[in-house]
Amino acid sequence: MTHDPRSALLRAALDAAERGWHVFPLRPGSKRPALHGEKTCTRTGRCAGGHVKWEQRATTDPDRIRAAWSTAPFNVGIATGPSRLLVVDLDTPEHKGCSDAPDGAATFGALCERAGHAVPGTYRVRTASGGTHLYFTAPDGVRLPNTAGTVAASVDTRARGGYVVAAGSTTPAGRYEPLCGTAAAPLPGWLLSILRPAPARPVGPLRFPAVDGTRAARAALEAECKAVAAAPDGVRNVTLNRSAFKVGRFVAWGDLPRHVAEAAFQAAGETAGLTVAECRATVRSALDSSLRTARPREAA
Repeated sequence: MTHDPRSALLRAALDAAERGWHVFPLRPGSKRPALHGEKTCTRTGRCAGGHVKWEQRATTDPDRIRAAWSTAPFNVGIATGPSRLLVVDLDTPEHKGCSDAPDGAATFGALCERAGHAVPGTYRVRTASGGTHLYFTAPDGVRLPNTAGTVAASVDTRARGGYVVAAGSTTPAGRYEPLCGTAAAPLPGWLLSILRPAPARPVGPLRFPAVDGTRAARAALEAECKAVAAAPDGVRNVTLNRSAFKVGRFVAWGDLPRHVAEAAFQAAGETAGLTVAECRATVRSALDSSLRTARPREAA
């Protein structure tokens, strides 16, 4: 067994490529891509026709991999999108920098239990911070997004547009080590149903149920839901969080039933293209925060 870091990392990159996973170099001892960014791109070589990002540069070609890793002991990144992978990232409280933060393995286990399934068996990697990566093959024809905390607390996922650090890589926090499983299992259907983007809904006016409450509360709910439904890609979740928080004061004052606000914002978020899980997690978090911090009506 070799103890030369460069040779060991080259072997890790080749092993991942042999599985059909597209790899690219990360800076030595780091989780950051070693490739140049768009701002410093010279538009020459492979970038002659425009900047080529790390996801497009990721490869399974052993000759290109050997050439890249011959220059430095690069860590290994796996581009999850081109590799047709969905990786579930279970964080630890230490990784979140707070001892009170939820443990990702525990919250994911509870989610599996509620869904009536055991924690799926698949290829796993222990991360440098003590967390766990669960590798799954993504189904054909489904474009899954990256998520952060929408599946469960301290549970993130990496898919299209994302990457993970491969086993064999090392950072100052420790080494990424394979734990068990020799192959990535297919993504379970019940988990896919949580992660799958909401289908596009027909464009039309949002409809709200008739509810008891003040005219101001209803007007605020309708205005904020319209803002969420019209939010462009990239700011949809932020808009949903901000709008639900603003309406939360009417819930705190008793002007609007919470379940009505949740249902309205859930529909608006899904109309904008967010997943069911993203909407549910964001709306509940925003309303909880608003209820905790809402000032009395007379002080507002």
